[in-house]
Amino acid sequence: MSILEVGKLPFLRYLREKSWGEIMKTKTKILLGLGAVSFSVAAIAHVKYYYEYAFTPKHKKFIKQPTNAVEKNDPLYKEKTWFLNEEKQTWRIKSANGKYELVASYIPKAESHKTVILLHGFMSNKNSMGKYAYFFNKKGYNVLLPDAQSHGKSGGKYINYGWREKDDLIKWIDEVIGRTGSDQKIVLLEESMGAATVMMTSGEDLPDQVKAIIEDCGYSNVKDEIIHQASSVNKLPKFVNISSVDLLSAVNRLVNGYFLKNASVLKQLNKNYLPTLFIHGEKDDFVPTKMAYQNYNATRGPKELWIVKDAGHAESLSTDPKGYYKHLNDFLNKYVG
Repeated sequence: MSILEVGKLPFLRYLREKSWGEIMKTKTKILLGLGAVSFSVAAIAHVKYYYEYAFTPKHKKFIKQPTNAVEKNDPLYKEKTWFLNEEKQTWRIKSANGKYELVASYIPKAESHKTVILLHGFMSNKNSMGKYAYFFNKKGYNVLLPDAQSHGKSGGKYINYGWREKDDLIKWIDEVIGRTGSDQKIVLLEESMGAATVMMTSGEDLPDQVKAIIEDCGYSNVKDEIIHQASSVNKLPKFVNISSVDLLSAVNRLVNGYFLKNASVLKQLNKNYLPTLFIHGEKDDFVPTKMAYQNYNATRGPKELWIVKDAGHAESLSTDPKGYYKHLNDFLNKYVG
């Protein structure tokens, strides 16, 4: 291409015809546009990373990996070793959305007409609830321990913090009734995300066989809990995390069909008339202890609240086993028999 031909190119012709001031204004607009594009790309990457971190069952650095190992100095050594050695049945059902196989362990008690369903917490599995199984077995209960969707041996793609899992729990309740008879008295005991799942379930139309709820360290709202986790784990200012979670909520609406603010434990508890025992550690920094009071105030049925002195998140039983068993005994004797 000759020099004369180069001079006829549109871009060079533009440079000849425009003043320097006009060129600089255009340059500024282009740079701002490129900056906006770069920011948008960075924001999308940030939200994608954040969403996968919060909503997919990938390893989280701030969560201890579940293990079956039991130390002899563990205050719950007897309970945990009993559970590991106890013979279990395996139950399987389809998830409420029909997409995944869900798996549970079942420990029957001969001629029992009472069953407890134990639900684990975030990024854990059914075996972590074995520490409760011993107590209920000795009290004459059948024990069902499901793996939540996307946890343990159950299938799944996303973690829904209880909002979708509540529908799976209703299917497990129906499965218990179908297999063991309509004369069953069913108790729901849960920990952390499992507790939130059950409190969300409490606002649904449940079978008459469900008699009582025991929730341990459950949060009051998914959005507020994620904001709290983002602040405590990422150490970012709260207003930054609120903006990020709003974006996450919009993404979740597209992926899972609901905004995070709608996944409210409090709204569901407002429709709950079942007897409920609320338990929370005094020093819980994973799910703030204030949420226990919010949950307690929201429910409409008979209720009791126990804040366990010096207990961290999901540590109430190991912190005060004697006190824990007394509260369970008194509550169950009063409302289940």
